Amino acid sequence: MNVPANDTGARRFDALLPEEIARKAEAIGAAKVRNDQVTMFVLAVLAGAFIGLGAMFSTTTLAGFSGELPYGVVRFIAGIAFALGLILVILGGAELFTGNTLIVMAWASRRITLLEMLRSWTIVYAGNFIGAVATALLVVLSGQYLDGEGSVGQAALAAAVAKASRPFWPALFLGILCNVLVCLAVWLSLGARGTADKVLAILFPVAAFVAAGFEHSVANMYLLPAGLFIEALAPSWFWSEIGAKVANIEVLSWGRFALGLIPVTIGNVIGGGVLVGAVYWFVYLRRREA
Repeated sequence: MNVPANDTGARRFDALLPEEIARKAEAIGAAKVRNDQVTMFVLAVLAGAFIGLGAMFSTTTLAGFSGELPYGVVRFIAGIAFALGLILVILGGAELFTGNTLIVMAWASRRITLLEMLRSWTIVYAGNFIGAVATALLVVLSGQYLDGEGSVGQAALAAAVAKASRPFWPALFLGILCNVLVCLAVWLSLGARGTADKVLAILFPVAAFVAAGFEHSVANMYLLPAGLFIEALAPSWFWSEIGAKVANIEVLSWGRFALGLIPVTIGNVIGGGVLVGAVYWFVYLRRREA
């Protein structure tokens, strides 16, 4: 294995410095958009599925916790579980729209065109959507939501209702905050040297955004369809057990799901592309006057 040397020529095993991460992020962004489109799309479907699996793990850990532990503790546990999704994306080499907002750095350095960046985002977003929705359908068809005497389904429905109930502006600002943390997790993982380093770099930023209730567009592509599929397919005994325990379930609809993705997606682009990618580009990569 080739390990980069430092200024003295000695082998380096420590994490990359921020300026080195910036150059690495720029180079990765330029390479990503030039992947062939079929490969890009398949990797995006995988990423949507991975985030869906993380969301499934998170809602499963929430089952039965209501009133048993303080709110913040429960949310932290759910966040740690959700981090599985981004761990799978980073270590498995998939393409996630929210993390790919850092491609802005390659565009700002004129290594790619605006059209190339937007085309890449569109393909990855579509692939993430298909992967996440398909995973939601598979999970519901498996009957996993019926575990814990329906408490898993109750937690999934409660999460879907909460997402569907967000007004436009709070959803946008929560999307900004979310992708600041997601892209910082990606950024830190780029500086890591090994698998354990990458996992630790991802764990706490992701746990923070979930615990705080921020909005992630690809996670919502799983959570709301999962709630809608449960609503359509759950047996009668499930509703007799938990029906009265989930308030405002009438807000769930496919139209509400589609419209709700708009502010969250815009917020994710601002949070990751502007507040992380553009800021780090300005600090480390902008061309200075000689």
